[in-house]
Order: sequence, then structure tokens, then C-alpha cells
Amino acid sequence: MRRAVSTTLFGVALLLLTLGCTDKKEEEWINLFNGKDLEGWVPKITGYPTGENYGNTFRVEDGLLTVSYDKYYRFDNRFGHLFYEKPFSNYLLRIEYRFIGEQVEGGAQWALKNSGVMLHSQDPYTMGEQQDFPISLEAQFLGGLGDGPRPTGNLCTPGTHVEINGELIETHCIDAVAPTYNGEEWVTMDILVRGDQEIAHIIDGDTLIKYQHPVVGGDVVNNILPEAKKDGQALKSGYIALQSESHPIQFRKVMIKELNN
Repeated sequence: MRRAVSTTLFGVALLLLTLGCTDKKEEEWINLFNGKDLEGWVPKITGYPTGENYGNTFRVEDGLLTVSYDKYYRFDNRFGHLFYEKPFSNYLLRIEYRFIGEQVEGGAQWALKNSGVMLHSQDPYTMGEQQDFPISLEAQFLGGLGDGPRPTGNLCTPGTHVEINGELIETHCIDAVAPTYNGEEWVTMDILVRGDQEIAHIIDGDTLIKYQHPVVGGDVVNNILPEAKKDGQALKSGYIALQSESHPIQFRKVMIKELNN
């Protein structure tokens, strides 16, 4: 079961409120990706130690942060994540992404034109070498396949649960009411994060989904170190990580604006 959540003017109002009530510090966007190299980012790919960028999966090409599999023979469940080096708690995140090319051989059907950004993630150095996904909240990026709706901006919850409208949701992926992008066009997504009080995925001022009170719990994470998973722990902050799930993707901007508590 996949649960759909929609709002109307919430996104516009939320962004106006957030951006209109900022001090000088909050008016400053920080570029997490410098357009030249992966300075400040740490790769973690399933089957390899934290810091090893197998197959040069994550790279910069023509000023774009690129996830590529041209050095892979097969994907073989080498799920990867590229973590920014420091955690955040209260912020507005802006990401511009596009899917390109063809899925690498051996990628799952569900991973076709599928990627995302992990929020409130565990520290990459606490992940087991064979662990596939970090404990985190995923703002999912999906590309259309030309055969009907396939909305982007959904929420997936590896090793976590959230509340929506006061109800605990334990479903792994929760559909948003959002656009479908079938081609290789650039998509801009804003994600507003207020600790554990409110998280919203936004495109063009429209809120696709919002949720509250994320906690550690559930599964959909394999080969995790037992000491790293404390069920029931509130997720008020954590790392940001970009995914590699077998389909090439590029990022043009990864920007953050830190907000007051």
C-alpha cells in the first residue's frame, strides 16, 4: 500500500513564512557542491568501506555532480550514498537534478529512473560495510517512464517511521501528489526541515508531502550494525546524502540555507 498526501497553498505559505522571517545569516545560501570536485563529500557504497568511491561512481563532469556506472560490469546491489561531511537540523535544501542515459545492467526494475536525497541520516562512519541504506528519511526522485503517472517527491523511510496528521505511518514509501517528469529535464526540489517538528517536500511552491516526528524504527535496511539502530529515537538532525541506485543522475545545484530553531 502506498499512501498519497496532498496540500494546496501550504507550500507557498510555508516558504514565504520561512524566507520572510529570516535574519541576515539565514539569507545566505551555502553551496554544498562547489561545481569543481567532491570536496566536503564522503561516499559509502555497499560492499566497500566508508570513503571508497568504487568505480568512480560519484564524480564531477562538466561542472555537474554526476552518478555514473560506466565502470560497472553489473550493478550487483552496490547501492551508494554520497554524504555531506556535517549534519544539519533546521534548514531549507534546494536540489536541481535530472536523470540521464540508461540504467546499468543488473539494476532492479523499481530502481529505473529512481534516486533521492537522504535527510536526517546516520553518520556514514557508523554504517556496516555491507549495509545497503542508511537509517534516514528519503525525499525520493522519480522519473516518468512514459506510460502514465510516476510522481516525484515521495517519502521513503529506511529504518524509520514518521507521523502524518498525527498518525504514525509505518509504510515504507508514501506517495506524494506531484508532477511526473518523463524526459531528461532539470527538476528543482526544495525541502524544508525543522528538526523533528515538520519536514516538507516542495516543487514550484506546491507542497508535495509533509510529515512530522520521525523516529528510528522498522526495517528496509540490511546488514546494519546493531549498535547503530536505537528504535524509538527521535530524529532531530542528521546527514544529507545523495543516492546511487543504478540509474545515472546528475545534480546541478545542492544548496542549503540554515534556519533558526
